[in-house]
Amino acid sequence: MLSSNEKMLNGKTAVVTGGSRGIGEAIVYKLASMGANTAVIFAGNAAAAESVCAKCRKEYGVEARAYQCNVADFSAVKETVAKIRADFGTAQILVNNAGITRDGLLAMMKEEDFDAVLDTNLKGAFNMIRHMTGLFMRAREGCVINISSVAGLMGNAGQCNYSASKAGLIGLTKSAARELAPKGIRCNAIAPGFIATDMTGDQADNPLLDRIPLGRMGETEDVAEAAAYLAIAKYVTGEVLRVDGGIAM
Repeated sequence: MLSSNEKMLNGKTAVVTGGSRGIGEAIVYKLASMGANTAVIFAGNAAAAESVCAKCRKEYGVEARAYQCNVADFSAVKETVAKIRADFGTAQILVNNAGITRDGLLAMMKEEDFDAVLDTNLKGAFNMIRHMTGLFMRAREGCVINISSVAGLMGNAGQCNYSASKAGLIGLTKSAARELAPKGIRCNAIAPGFIATDMTGDQADNPLLDRIPLGRMGETEDVAEAAAYLAIAKYVTGEVLRVDGGIAM
């Protein structure tokens, strides 16, 4: 836990994609509890996003606003980042968490299912970094946290599109870390394992659970703690931090 560092993000602004539920929601609350104002980017559920923002304002006393945006759309991301700049003035933290799945066996996967996952999970992260970099440079600091997956490290049958997108995120993270470091911008990734969310569903009978050394699924708060660490780890960049109970050792 980072209890001793709870307010280390006072005065900072964090932008979290896919921030209305699951891992993204937990990350929003954690960063807000540390004092960060939050821009919550969501795809479709405005009520959920507004609820997350309301909790941030009420419980953590920070400014929080919701923005609907398809992160796979380069122009839409540019417009959204401009709105965030107008509302918050600047931003120092970006968490690329937005992601979708379209699982299926490789031999039967539809082209549109492969493209949709790559467009959201990988190109969406590129779009956000591309348009946020200007804000970071003007602020003379920046922290990018890409939410990858152990599927991007190990592969996973039935998820060639998802695994490819998450492996691509790791490559994007390392290249961006090298390129942006001279500008004071850090870029790291988190690779969660089996995390209990509405996206993963009921995994009680999943045989892969037996391969987790810690013997259980993780919680969204476990990933949020890792994001909080990376947000304040000033000498860490280009790192891929596994939060997986040991499954990808």
